[in-house]
Amino acid sequence: MLARADDTLKQTNEIGMVIPLLDTLPIAAKTITADALLTQRKLAVYLLKRDAHYVFTVKDNQPNLLADLRLAFASLGAPQFEQGPECAHGRIETRRIWTTTALNDYLDFPGVGQAFCIERQVIDKRTGQTSLERVYGITSHAPESANAERVLSLNRHHWCIENSCHWIIDWNFDEDRSTIRTGFGPENLTRLRRFAVGLIKAVSSDSVAATLRRLQRRPRLVLDYLRMTENSTRRQASQRGLSD
Repeated sequence: MLARADDTLKQTNEIGMVIPLLDTLPIAAKTITADALLTQRKLAVYLLKRDAHYVFTVKDNQPNLLADLRLAFASLGAPQFEQGPECAHGRIETRRIWTTTALNDYLDFPGVGQAFCIERQVIDKRTGQTSLERVYGITSHAPESANAERVLSLNRHHWCIENSCHWIIDWNFDEDRSTIRTGFGPENLTRLRRFAVGLIKAVSSDSVAATLRRLQRRPRLVLDYLRMTENSTRRQASQRGLSD
């Protein structure tokens, strides 16, 4: 029950905070990407009123919309665009995308310019096992402003940001389960966590997780990272002298 309550609170916070956050940003002519939780009609209307575009992933929280997309892409011919195969992190990945405008006037969602289906095929180099995943989505971009290749790129860049920032924070600091929720505590802690990740990425050649494990065993290194020890300040001064 506690985990379920935490999930409900997280969803309420994300949905309730996204529009006030966007109010502070110049988003006209920009494309806002979001995962399935934020695929909401209210957000779509807001973005359209501010002359922005959206690219939304559609999942089970929009069951009727998802059912329509699955039916539309039930029979797939040749993809409009294929990317890969690419080799990275022990995997060989190939991405394919199909788009359609046939549902624009049918879907009960504001401002749809295209619907899309993305297929991701992954081969594990070590085991040879192949997995196939399909995701569905909608965008306010018409084909004239975003062809299939660009829609795929927009979707992929969304997950690049998610993986390089949010996933790292949650995985290494378990931020989603933090019980600090009052006053300025949550904001201060999330700033400190992001500062730590940024500092590690700037200084360490290792992964964030591996660096954190090393710092936990040798707390003196934390002070070196923050330039708060005599050795680290002397090293910084010598590097500055070499650059001069």
